[in-house]
Amino acid sequence: MARYKDVHYDQDKFIPVSFHKQILPGTFEYTLSYLIDHELDLGVFDTRYCNDETGAPAFDPAVLLKIVIYAYSRGITSSRKIEQACRENIIFMALSADTQPHFTTIADFISTMDEQIVPLFRNVLMICAELELIGGDMFAIDGCKLPSNASKSWSGTKAELKKKQRKLEKAARALLRRHRDTDAEAVEPEQAEREEQAASAIRAKARKIQRWLKDHDDKPGKRGKPKKSNITDNESAKMMIGKGVIQGYDAVACADGKHQVIVHGEVFGEAQEHDLLQPMIERTDEHFVAMGHKDIFRTTRLTADSGFYNTANVTHLYENGIDGYLPDIGFRKRDPRFADTERYRARYKKDRRAHYGTKTQQYTAKDFVYDEASHTCICPAGKKLYSNGRVTSEV
Repeated sequence: MARYKDVHYDQDKFIPVSFHKQILPGTFEYTLSYLIDHELDLGVFDTRYCNDETGAPAFDPAVLLKIVIYAYSRGITSSRKIEQACRENIIFMALSADTQPHFTTIADFISTMDEQIVPLFRNVLMICAELELIGGDMFAIDGCKLPSNASKSWSGTKAELKKKQRKLEKAARALLRRHRDTDAEAVEPEQAEREEQAASAIRAKARKIQRWLKDHDDKPGKRGKPKKSNITDNESAKMMIGKGVIQGYDAVACADGKHQVIVHGEVFGEAQEHDLLQPMIERTDEHFVAMGHKDIFRTTRLTADSGFYNTANVTHLYENGIDGYLPDIGFRKRDPRFADTERYRARYKKDRRAHYGTKTQQYTAKDFVYDEASHTCICPAGKKLYSNGRVTSEV
């Protein structure tokens, strides 16, 4: 019979940890730590603090900058998750010297860093240029749409929001009338309490819209028509993505072609990318002017996808002598390499119908899986579908 070594989990082991030995040369964290400690001028953060003579010592901005950038490189964007990593992850402990900043400190540092981030970014660009990491032969501009922490249901013009407010007030009055009518009847206390809570919630939503309308006006649009505002996050915008409509931002980056160093990045609350090409060119040029490189786009080619194409952008490139390449939305139809696209697309649809045994291109009930435990359906994409209403039946 096989024999195995004894295993005992009820034991402790104390391991000495030297933080400076955890940051190994050749790793990203080593480069990050060296860059912040020896190359960047962090004096721009000194104006944030007024504790020269009184007050508690503040967390070193170098430490906060290290753990935030390292967290972003690992896909961690939550301040609470960064705080947890500083307690549990040895690399975060080493970068922060085990100071363990609270998540509120991290969040405040990130949210108030808007004035200091531009000088720091330009310092990094200068270091990249000295190391010949920026070729300057070609810049590529592209963006992605990111959701904001705001619901698209709170979006609309001033007229639309006023209409929504009236509908909410009408619904609240209807619930109150129903509540008064049933007071004399034998109604369960739980039902009456639920109706009262529903009416209170609706009134709170109506008051929220009323307060916003009192202090805000419509955002002007390009053609004279107002753009939709959002009560929760008015800097965001409604935008279309492949999976539907979201309330969010368009994050755009301009990257150099040699080593894909980002030479400018910005987030816009715009639904379309058409209006973002010119500000990206102007602010990228500002960075290089501050670094001593004037008219960088005179010698650099510029590429962007069809989302940035319109007559105004093409005219801007031509008038400013920029060697830019913007495909229009119909370029695939003229390109002979895409001549067979529709044939393969039709073949895919035919094969899919044959696989599922259907005669239609739409999804059928066979494509969904019902989970009896959670009373939800799983769609073909693996997402849970749920009902946000109440199902009723009449006899």
